[in-house]
Amino acid sequence: MDERQPLTDGSLSEAADVFQRLRPRLFGIAYRVLGSVAEAEDVVQDVWVRWQGADRGAVLDSAAFLARITTRLAINVARSARVRREAYVGPWLPEPVDTSVDPQVGAERGEALELAVLLVLEKLNPVERAAYVLREAFDYAYDEIAGILQLSQANTRQIVSRARKRLSAERRERVDTAQHRRLLDAFVAAARHGDVAALERVLSADVVAYADGNGMRGVARLAIVGAERAARVTAFSKNFFPGAEYTVVEANGLPSLLLVQDGVSVALVSITVGPDGIDGLYWVITPDKLRAYERSARRIAGRP
Repeated sequence: MDERQPLTDGSLSEAADVFQRLRPRLFGIAYRVLGSVAEAEDVVQDVWVRWQGADRGAVLDSAAFLARITTRLAINVARSARVRREAYVGPWLPEPVDTSVDPQVGAERGEALELAVLLVLEKLNPVERAAYVLREAFDYAYDEIAGILQLSQANTRQIVSRARKRLSAERRERVDTAQHRRLLDAFVAAARHGDVAALERVLSADVVAYADGNGMRGVARLAIVGAERAARVTAFSKNFFPGAEYTVVEANGLPSLLLVQDGVSVALVSITVGPDGIDGLYWVITPDKLRAYERSARRIAGRP
């Protein structure tokens, strides 16, 4: 059945089929706006409940209808989440998502998916974030975005333009995937052996390391700047997580490092890479965020 055609028989089974086809996109929108797997899952579940109760026979475009509900709910959650995150202990990082199942998390392109980009998006207000995500990741037309956000087209264009400029000012130019993987492999080898000198060689002089532990004992509560300090902290992880296995996995569209101790994920490290080496380290250590990463691998197989 064409997902853009109205549902005529009111069948819940048919509604579930339509929703399931669109679910990756709905999750992708909510996740990019919220930077949280758990919150995005809750939004998508709420959309499903509303879809069941909707007058589906009157819906001319199910994809547009569901995207509109998803975006508006995500904006509402983002507004309330901002207050909660102000009380967060230490750096807040987005929850990583396993993109090996769905490489683009429902998007036409992989934009606004890397942890570092999601972190910059957090600096925008929720409406700006949603407008940018709909345009840059999902290629919605400006008139469609304006309808979803209940804004004028002119205002929508201005919002997207401002968001692009903000991200452009804060993002560094990406290196190619092969270089990214080469530096990650070198980083993993050095971290596994606690080799400070080898770590310093792959880090840029002005590297910034963030650790999201939400107050966990022993986890840095401030960003760590500089190759020497970041290398020493990374080398210490060998003692902080004794006996942990170091595995390269995929998170947010890029290879990342997963530390597993006694069968339990204890840390996930994503990197950003510039011309001078690794310039950003993003340590996710908070257990709830690691469990969300593990759940995300099973997301596509789930039913509403």
